[in-house]
Amino acid sequence: MDLHSLHDVPNSQNLYTTYLDKICEEFEFDDAAYAGVNPVSGSMHAFVTYSEDWQDHYQKNNLHTVDPTLHSAMRSVAPLDWSRLRRDKNFDAVFKDARDFGICDRGMTIPIRGPYGEFGMLSVTRDCKQKTWDKLKAKVLAELQPVAAHVHDHVMNTEPLTRLLKSPSLSKRELEILQWIAAGKSQQDIGDILSISSRTVEVHIRSVRQKLFALTTAQAVGRAIGIGLIYPG
Repeated sequence: MDLHSLHDVPNSQNLYTTYLDKICEEFEFDDAAYAGVNPVSGSMHAFVTYSEDWQDHYQKNNLHTVDPTLHSAMRSVAPLDWSRLRRDKNFDAVFKDARDFGICDRGMTIPIRGPYGEFGMLSVTRDCKQKTWDKLKAKVLAELQPVAAHVHDHVMNTEPLTRLLKSPSLSKRELEILQWIAAGKSQQDIGDILSISSRTVEVHIRSVRQKLFALTTAQAVGRAIGIGLIYPG
């Protein structure tokens, strides 16, 4: 798997790193990193707040091929606390070097599965005591999960990759309902407009969320607008 840094993309400082810096500031993390896997080429793309020295070292030594924070998260559906990672040779290969660059092994990775079959991860770190980390994680995790999905969507919507991937297969009725939601209509309103029950509308909405890998209906609408399936209300 090849690793491509998104820091080389024009305007990436505004599109990517600045947003990660804001996440660190708002949630009291030391560093944050996003990585995504392109299902077409199998390559990985990433942007991080880590120092350029660490980025160069990481890429030069192909540490992404053994990094347990990436590979364990790819097999997980829930946020992965790094304390659960096996302390094996792959862990040592990454974190022994990371410590030399001032990067701790206290962190977590939030996996994101996108509507095209692509996969993304948001990782955050904080050099602190376990008790402090546990309190911080409990405080911010619920907010951080939708933030991770937003980061992933933002990258996907600004990357050429989007144009290469097939749009999710939504039915005509599902698209109709999504469009009405985007227009600000309630579930009951939509049922009345389409002459179907509110319960049927809810079934379609759940199906849409599943197909778009969205945590919320608002996120599903945002993703559908982002890939051109519906239009803003």
